Order: sequence, then C-alpha cells, then structure tokens
Amino acid sequence: MPVSLTNSQIVYDALKRCGIGLVSALPETWLVHMIRMAEDDPQMILVRLAKEEEAIGISAGAHFAGVKSAMLMQNHGFLASINGIVSFAQLYRIPLLMIISYRGHFGERDPWQTQGGSATEPLLRALGIPYAFLDDPAKVATRVAEAQTWANSSLHPAALLLTRELMWEES
Repeated sequence: MPVSLTNSQIVYDALKRCGIGLVSALPETWLVHMIRMAEDDPQMILVRLAKEEEAIGISAGAHFAGVKSAMLMQNHGFLASINGIVSFAQLYRIPLLMIISYRGHFGERDPWQTQGGSATEPLLRALGIPYAFLDDPAKVATRVAEAQTWANSSLHPAALLLTRELMWEES
C-alpha cells in the first residue's frame, strides 16, 4: 500500500502526546494505518463510524466526559458533516480536532476525489474554521499540538489537512 506507515505513525504519536484518548473514523485509504494503530492501542478508544457526521456527537460526548478526541475523516466526510459542525459544535461551542485526508489535488488518481478537494478549503474558510496542512513530518507534532490546544481553548473546531506529500509513498 502506498500510504506512508512511517508518517501515519508520526501523526498518531502526535495525537497521543496531546492526550487524545478517543478517535473516531470511517475506513479511508490514507487513514488505514492510523485506524489500525488506534485499534491495536489499549490506551486509545476507537469508535468506528457508519457516517462521518456521527463523529461530532461522539467528540461532544468525549468533551463533556473530559476525554480529548480527534476525528479522522476524508475531506468528503468533512463535507458530509457540515450540518453537525454548524448546528451542534459551533452553536454549542464544542472543540473538535478534525484530521482530514486532503484528497483530490494534483496527482490524485481517483476521479471521484477531485470535487471534494476543491471545496474543502473554501468551506473551512466560510465556516471560520482555522486549518493547517500536515505536509512535513518534522512539523506534524507541533501543528497537531497547536491545533488541539487552540480547539480546546477556543471551544471551536480546528482542522488539520493531511496532504499527499505527507501520506503518499510511490512504490
């Protein structure tokens, strides 16, 4: 599989260092290693989703229980979650840490991914959700920690976009 196991581990370790104790996810190619890591980690709760919008309620419940969480999703999953983000998380000031695989840009081989890729950033900006790119393994830990800290202190969603440069390895 051309998804980087090494860089997936770097992202997962950064989440753990921030005290994340719960991750929610729906299967997705770029997230497969991180989902397996969470599944194999006895100190992590993995919640498998039927649809991405469920993650907003799960992260809200974790927040109210005092557990830090992260939502692992593809950018199409983010698009499918807009209602829950706006009408629940933003309205009731729920911190969300969204780790979004940023599919659909130059080099994308799957034609169904390209439409979501072009809508992700404009929608994040329109919703006032700050975001940063995870594109350099050396900066992942800092960006994850900063995003998680900001989401919790502002009680607002924050997004980190997993880029092809970080996640893909040509074989």
